Amino acid sequence: MGDSKTPEDIVAAQWECVLSDGAERIDPIVPRTAYGHPSLRELFPMVSHGVLYLSRCTEYPWTRDVGTAYPLVAGGYRVRRESDKTLIGEVDTAEEAYELIAAHLPEGCGPAVDGTPDDL
Repeated sequence: MGDSKTPEDIVAAQWECVLSDGAERIDPIVPRTAYGHPSLRELFPMVSHGVLYLSRCTEYPWTRDVGTAYPLVAGGYRVRRESDKTLIGEVDTAEEAYELIAAHLPEGCGPAVDGTPDDL
């Protein structure tokens, strides 16, 4: 039992990986900005195609009810919640994008759970 990891350990280890990703995977300002929000730091982060996704669980399939900031070609970000295709907003900076995401977390959103959405 001594080597079992808590959900917090799993999330912290994943953030460590994401925060150390090179600029070829994601603009480093994005994970640093998200990590600056205590409510977002508790969620499980993953990077795909230059986008940071945040999940309320640590295993696939990840939740899709936390907003995601998609970089726009012209600059800025489009913030969407994929679970219901809601456009939360379009903003100029990563700081504004993650403020919006933190302000629109699902009701009862807390630290990520070890498991799948079925475990929420």
